Amino acid sequence: MIRYLGSTKNLVGCVGGLVGVLLHLTGVVGGLWPVVVAGLYAVGALLAPPEKIRLVPVDVVTETGLLRGELESLVREVNAQSSRVPEPAVAAVGRIGAVLGDLLGRHDALAADPDLRHTVVRLARTDLPLSVQTYLNLPWWFAVKQRAGGEPSPGDELVTQLGLLEAEAHRLAGRVYAADVNHQADHTRYLRERDAGESP
Repeated sequence: MIRYLGSTKNLVGCVGGLVGVLLHLTGVVGGLWPVVVAGLYAVGALLAPPEKIRLVPVDVVTETGLLRGELESLVREVNAQSSRVPEPAVAAVGRIGAVLGDLLGRHDALAADPDLRHTVVRLARTDLPLSVQTYLNLPWWFAVKQRAGGEPSPGDELVTQLGLLEAEAHRLAGRVYAADVNHQADHTRYLRERDAGESP
């Protein structure tokens, strides 16, 4: 309702209604002026163009700021549940959170590469929380129990999933920091060549 009050349809309808009032004040319409005002408002509202829908994407800085906060909360929650979560999983969540947190701080790289941004966001917002939450939703006594036939326990599954997520996070970091690594290697070559040139 509030959105409609500021809409183009309402504004054009109001103009039509004002025309109806002016017609009444000038004596053009008589006692039927309320009907004329309502009719002109309705005509104006119906003929006005509809509001344009603007899908404004969340900017990178805002999105990454929110995600970093969510990651920090997740790491804190896992640390608080350390009596239930296997120690290797607690450590892995901390490492993944650190890598993703660093990547989320590289706004320029994320803005320039939508595919990279999508993958980092998916890891931080979906994959990592889903792995942890699925495990924590299990009763503690069941989560640590070895399954029949030598099948891995839910705790083992969690550690495996986190290993895969950590590997993916490091691959993404390799993409983000590739230019910096190349720049460092170029600088090393330059220093070696300069040192060789200055040697007697």
